[in-house]
Amino acid sequence: MIIASIETKRQFVPLTKPFKTALRTVVTSESIIVRVVTKDGKTGFGEAPATVVITGDSLDSIEAAIEKTIAPQLVGKNICNYEDVFQTLHASMVNNSSAKAAVDMAIYDLLAKHANMPLYQFLGGYRNKMETDFTVSVNSPEEMGEDAVSYLQAGFETLKIKVGKDEIATDIKRIQEIRHRIGNQVKIRLDANQGWGVKEAIYSIRQMEDMGLGIELVEQPVKAHDIDGLLAVTTHVDTPIMADESVFSPIQAFEVLQKRAADLINIKLMKSGGIYKAQQINHLAEMCGVECMVGSMIETRLGITAAAHFAASKKNITRFDFDAPLMLKFDTVDGGVQYEGKWMKLGQEPGLGIYEIKESVKA
Repeated sequence: MIIASIETKRQFVPLTKPFKTALRTVVTSESIIVRVVTKDGKTGFGEAPATVVITGDSLDSIEAAIEKTIAPQLVGKNICNYEDVFQTLHASMVNNSSAKAAVDMAIYDLLAKHANMPLYQFLGGYRNKMETDFTVSVNSPEEMGEDAVSYLQAGFETLKIKVGKDEIATDIKRIQEIRHRIGNQVKIRLDANQGWGVKEAIYSIRQMEDMGLGIELVEQPVKAHDIDGLLAVTTHVDTPIMADESVFSPIQAFEVLQKRAADLINIKLMKSGGIYKAQQINHLAEMCGVECMVGSMIETRLGITAAAHFAASKKNITRFDFDAPLMLKFDTVDGGVQYEGKWMKLGQEPGLGIYEIKESVKA
């Protein structure tokens, strides 16, 4: 299992509808596809979407990091000595978490293939079926209400509502409109994407609690660096608070957990640099009695398959945000995780269970 080459190519897949958050608007999924090829002819697949406003990684930077820095240090290494491989990967350069994640995915794909096991079993095998939420982009209250109804009709029972782009009063109207349209049978999660100040967050969450809007959790209400602000929000509201952009690394997770600054943590492979570090974050959280969600960026079914295998393998991961492939106009992935409405199922094929990635062109 000696690494012979690490290859990259760009992929572009248009969305069916613009994806809007407090941080950005996305109309096309743009990512780097990675193939790690061994001397015995096996291939592992990985993906890294460009998410400049969150990870700081662009297509150019991801591509350059892999081709110029990571690949030269990994080619020739034996994947079976994976502790050495992952230590080298993460020591190869500072930051560049998306580039590292794509290579990490491909290596884990190869490791599980070598073991002749699906990756979720190789990592722990807790479950092979998960329920994803579906995200409602931030728009007018009326449009968000219409979108929520359409997702409910499609069978989704948990909605992730994007807020934090406008005034607090508008955000509250959004949630009121959605709850009015869909009733109380659907779970609602809010994601402010750092869009609120500390006092705004406390005020708005308290208001929604008093209105009985039934919010399951609020994700990243304040700026990523403001751990004390996150703690203040968590302390002063009853609704569970989830850290997302505040937690990239195990060290950042340790700070949040040590201070009890959040009730939950959202792990994303593009933030952690892949499965190797994501497992460390989950283990830290589990030791502290804090459950995790695994989420994603705007990725194809390739990146989501890797995240889903990781999420399925661990008991402490109890929530799943894997709707991105359902937002794309077409599917480029042959194999991988399969969707049946809100349900995602992992097969018994070795590794990620992905056979090939079809060509795509920029929209």
